[in-house]
Amino acid sequence: MYVYASFDYSAFLELAITDLEKRGIAREHILAVPLDKRVEERMVLDTIHRADGISLFDGAAVLGAVFMELGVIYGFILKWGPITWGLIGLFGGAFLGFLLDYFYGRIRNRKKEKATRNQQKTGESNTEVVLTIFCEPNQYEMVEKVLWDNMALGVGKLDRLRNSIRKGGGESWKRSNPNR
Repeated sequence: MYVYASFDYSAFLELAITDLEKRGIAREHILAVPLDKRVEERMVLDTIHRADGISLFDGAAVLGAVFMELGVIYGFILKWGPITWGLIGLFGGAFLGFLLDYFYGRIRNRKKEKATRNQQKTGESNTEVVLTIFCEPNQYEMVEKVLWDNMALGVGKLDRLRNSIRKGGGESWKRSNPNR
């Protein structure tokens, strides 16, 4: 049986590994994989295939539509008419929305950078580590308790992998593809 756990890279991870070794899990059955955080620059427009969830176009579209509507409504009263004021409102609102999104994003990124710097000064890290442990099914409760006691972010198990890999699994695939 395989047990997977996610940890922040900290002393708790080391304590969990040490505790598991003391309780009879061999070092060869424990695998820790650190995950790198991806740092990207903010995209102006999201694409169909790639979206970061934060776009500079969203605020521009919303404020452009709102200011266009206001320009059309008040354009009936003003001298140049509703079409001209609607277009002025559209472009003015889009420009204002773009600027607000841009500067809001810069302020938010600065706060994140300051938090990251402070964490690095105190010795903390943003890195997550995935811990994989191979154990017998009767050891699962003990392993799970050790992981939760040492502040795991999440714990999961996979029992069927042992049956499919260790016992020459994929029998149904071999039967359906006899030529391979």
